[in-house]
Amino acid sequence: MVLTRNNSTILRIKKNLRRRCGRRLRLAMLMSVLTVAIVTSCKISYGFNGASIDYTQTKTITIADFPIRSSYVWGPMGPIFNNQLKDVFANHTRLTQVKKNGDLVIEGEITQYSQRNKSVSSEGYSAQTELSITVNVRFTNNKKHHEDFERSFTATQTYETTKSLSSVQEELVTQICKDLTDQIFNATVANW
Repeated sequence: MVLTRNNSTILRIKKNLRRRCGRRLRLAMLMSVLTVAIVTSCKISYGFNGASIDYTQTKTITIADFPIRSSYVWGPMGPIFNNQLKDVFANHTRLTQVKKNGDLVIEGEITQYSQRNKSVSSEGYSAQTELSITVNVRFTNNKKHHEDFERSFTATQTYETTKSLSSVQEELVTQICKDLTDQIFNATVANW
């Protein structure tokens, strides 16, 4: 009789455990399904590169070559800028670059290339010179026209006046163009 009573108690305990475990298991499965459903239904368009592009709507970009409209010109400046601008979008987005009719369109011109004295030495001579480039950019988002704009961007670099411009020009222009293309990238697709 004691054995039967213990057996029935053990059976009741097992039955209660199964019932509790079954509820917990069902609850865990329900939570897993809900988590997967929430995660897969969310549309995340932010990438670690800073671009926030909805690739389901925006697939192409047209980047026109920027002509030099500045009165002071250094020949290689145009190709350096144009190549860097195209490279930044090729390297940091999945957009396909097309010659015309892109979902996004970037066009403009290099409007200023100048140098000016930035600081003066104790002898009254220029100690540093600042080199600057300004570009005018027209951005068109053919999917969201409220994001369209026309704006000027400027970047500068400083060099010691003891050096000639011709000895530092390529390095400075390359860095200025990188700064400009980063500014344009952030203004057009990063939406900061």
